[in-house]
Amino acid sequence: MTTLIVRLDSAGDVLLAGPAVRAVAAGSDHVVFLCGPQGAAAARLLPGVDEIVVWDAPWVGLQPPPVRPDDVQQIVHALHGIDRALILASFHQSPLPTALVLRLSGVGWIGADSEHYPGSLLDLRHQRAPHRHEADAALDLAIAAGYRLPPGDDGRMAILPPPDVRALTGEDPYVVVHPGAAVPARAPSMDTAVDATEALLTAGHRVLLTGGPDETALTAAIARRTGAVDLGGRTNLHGLGGILAGAAAVVVGNTGPAHLAAAVGTPVVSLFAPVVPAERWAPYRVPQVLLGDQDAPCAGSRARTCPIPGHPCLSSIRGADVVAAVDSLIARVKQRPAPQNTREVIA
Repeated sequence: MTTLIVRLDSAGDVLLAGPAVRAVAAGSDHVVFLCGPQGAAAARLLPGVDEIVVWDAPWVGLQPPPVRPDDVQQIVHALHGIDRALILASFHQSPLPTALVLRLSGVGWIGADSEHYPGSLLDLRHQRAPHRHEADAALDLAIAAGYRLPPGDDGRMAILPPPDVRALTGEDPYVVVHPGAAVPARAPSMDTAVDATEALLTAGHRVLLTGGPDETALTAAIARRTGAVDLGGRTNLHGLGGILAGAAAVVVGNTGPAHLAAAVGTPVVSLFAPVVPAERWAPYRVPQVLLGDQDAPCAGSRARTCPIPGHPCLSSIRGADVVAAVDSLIARVKQRPAPQNTREVIA
């Protein structure tokens, strides 16, 4: 049986689908993952995925393409031969446009969470439990569709074994600061990132700055102001996973590398802007400290650019807060080497 899993969003959302993917893989002969361009690199890291199909859907992403009949016909053709499909989407998204495309391609059985009446588009219209984390909600859907995690799988996030990147990181212990974010409203300001980095360096931590290829100017600017080691743009996503796997802790906003850190079991200091709820998108089942004012006026707005002058939800974070959070996580992990599903929230 060939099963299709759909998650058309960004890298972090794709990584959060990992436990559901493994459950589906345990009950399928072949797993195809349909993702968008921003999620393709993450999909390639998920254990259980046999094949990836990339499609820039017109109803997803920061700059969605126009609807082009030829594009729709191509994806309909590309998905021929799929037996079953699960459509994973965030709580505020409808799976029905995707379900229509899958029906046109001949998929025989389709399941999804849907608040809207699906007509003949869905065979399983599952109801998401209130306040569920995105990873839990995806696994809930897979279980409702008849899949189960394989024996010995504890349901944590995971990726394929990351590469050895000690040639980049060196052998000495380090903390990662990842200052960028795909959504600007979720990134700390330059001053906040510099303050956090300087405070960590002053406290005796070796700090490595990481960032994607489009964030090299940001990491270089912080490195010039602080003296931290700049690894911005030096790796692909899998290599970044290697850097995060070797870190004592990672300081990062609510963006893909936060979930990548969780997938390699590294504690996270989450600089979490509350434009989306932490209960759904905080790092999953990894030791963490959540910083940022979760009651700021932007809370729940889903804004992509900060709607409040001064970005108060994250600008209130001081370097001393970050140092205290990093040190508490390191101490906690030393006391309990096995990853714990614990979170400390500091507004």
